[in-house]
Amino acid sequence: MKFLLGTVGLVALGIVTPASAADLAARPYTKAPPPMVATIYDWSGFYIGANAGYGWSNRCLDVTAINGLGVVDAEGCRNAGGGVAGGQIGYRWQSANWVFGLEAQGDWANLRNSNASLFFPGDTWTSKTNALGLFTGQVGYAWNNALWYVKGGAAVANQRWDLFNTVTGIGLAQAERTRWGGTVGTGFEYGFAPNWSVGVEYDFLFRVSDSNTFLTPGLAGVGVTSITANTRSDVNMITARINYRFGWGSTRY
Repeated sequence: MKFLLGTVGLVALGIVTPASAADLAARPYTKAPPPMVATIYDWSGFYIGANAGYGWSNRCLDVTAINGLGVVDAEGCRNAGGGVAGGQIGYRWQSANWVFGLEAQGDWANLRNSNASLFFPGDTWTSKTNALGLFTGQVGYAWNNALWYVKGGAAVANQRWDLFNTVTGIGLAQAERTRWGGTVGTGFEYGFAPNWSVGVEYDFLFRVSDSNTFLTPGLAGVGVTSITANTRSDVNMITARINYRFGWGSTRY
């Protein structure tokens, strides 16, 4: 009897096992994931941005003529400083790690100084730079989303010189000029989002000496109808910058 029950059990197990295997679903095929590829920041494209910072300047003035008659008077050199703020627009293109660009920058400025006149005792010279412009080319090297660059080109500045009576504050003479010169600079920029970058930049604006003829409405009563002076100055400027790059959303691989 035991032999018969064992035989029946083995036969039943043989029948059930193939059926259970047939009921199992086939394993689905899963494609292997693509290999990870690091994205590379792309600095190419047009951009627009804003900047703000501080500028300082060394300025010298020498009176060379009164009423057209030559004189020798070195009024001296003084430092001027103040805030700057403005914007920039440009275009960059990237080849491997090298980045090339063109940029135009314009800034409001408030660089002021004053010094007592030696030639006109009791009076004070003041100077002010109201605006600055830079038109430059750039060459830089990028480490992915970090960019270091140097720049150089032309610079323009609007500057005004005034002679005041120290006690009364009455204007005695003034001259205003827009002057061109050169500029060099360097900067570091960091891309913190696909279309945004921030940076810091230093610029040096240098200009040659320039002769100015001052209008003298406040000195006509003492017989001074014109003052000719040689003025020279340069500007140092450090600014923080933020840029938005158009069409910069696609990264390179």
